[in-house]
Amino acid sequence: MRVLAELPHPDCKITLFGMNQKYIIKFEQGSLEQSYKLAEADVVGGINGVFEMLDEAFINEVLALFAHMRKAIISTYNKYQ
Repeated sequence: MRVLAELPHPDCKITLFGMNQKYIIKFEQGSLEQSYKLAEADVVGGINGVFEMLDEAFINEVLALFAHMRKAIISTYNKYQ
């Protein structure tokens, strides 16, 4: 797996990897991460095409999922304290 690019964003780290004819888009926020895989053949425009897909609406959904993930792990953790 190789790093192809990084997309700056103030609320999370976004890294684009390439592996086995797939793009892997990894979002990181603290100790949480989300990954999305896309076949290279399904993306028009290569790396630029991937970045065009990552519009603010999608990134806002990713950030909302991070909030949900954080809430879930804190809730689970607090049950056992």
